[in-house]
Amino acid sequence: MKERILKRFYDEIAGLERELKVDLPREIQRARELGDLRENAEYKAAKDRQTIVNSQIAMLKKRVGEISMINLDRIPHDRAGFGSTVHLHDEHGDTVVYQLVMPEDADADKGMISTSSPIGRAILNKEVGDEVKVVTPNGPRRFELIKVITIHDLE
Repeated sequence: MKERILKRFYDEIAGLERELKVDLPREIQRARELGDLRENAEYKAAKDRQTIVNSQIAMLKKRVGEISMINLDRIPHDRAGFGSTVHLHDEHGDTVVYQLVMPEDADADKGMISTSSPIGRAILNKEVGDEVKVVTPNGPRRFELIKVITIHDLE
């Protein structure tokens, strides 16, 4: 899972660096050829985009560093943690299934919730049989954790 996320970031960085080093210099050169740079919207737009791309690359490289530092050995083997798939009974007796993922992969419609979301934080370090209480915009909710499949169980 960590490798997949890192690959996605590396691919995005490569695309942005190509834009920064190949595409934008061409656009800037084309805009310079149009004449007066003070009143040249194309030139200004390309320079603004250059600043944005540089910021995006820096942010992605910082995030890659943070993700690279995650020690999967420190993720619990017997409790919910990053990468775990959890089965919960809600107060109505319905079963919901979530996978605890990084914020970049969160997609509630697919049952992938961030470990930093309110429900993700409430589930972390819980064991089968534990009660999970979550404050949501629609009011408090209660779940019972009925099954945990950790990232280690998937290896």
